Amino acid sequence: MSTSDHSATHAPAPAPGSFSVSVADVELEADDLDPEQIVSGDPVVTGKVLWESADGKQVRGIWQITPGVVTDVEANELFVVVSGRATVEVEGGETLEVGPGSACVLREGDRTTWTVHETLRKAYHISY
Repeated sequence: MSTSDHSATHAPAPAPGSFSVSVADVELEADDLDPEQIVSGDPVVTGKVLWESADGKQVRGIWQITPGVVTDVEANELFVVVSGRATVEVEGGETLEVGPGSACVLREGDRTTWTVHETLRKAYHISY
């Protein structure tokens, strides 16, 4: 579902030189969402890996989800919301209200429930 589900089984792209992209304009690709993660609605996930370390332990990219409610088990992630709104409930922890400009840190192993109110797009960095 989320960026924590990123699979490092594909060959990582070589590290590019310094670069810049418009997060709002990057064309995203379909990403699988495990039907067991869907609590309600019909959310669709898309994403694009912009960079991955040679060992697959660091990933940077853009991710988007349409409205609905889904569960996830998180990776060690920092993300910044570019557009949209969601409520992220961390089991046994905080409830996070995120929207444009929100910077959020999720801990590896956090069990979360995402209630996506408006299609949410984020730029992320994950450490495995």
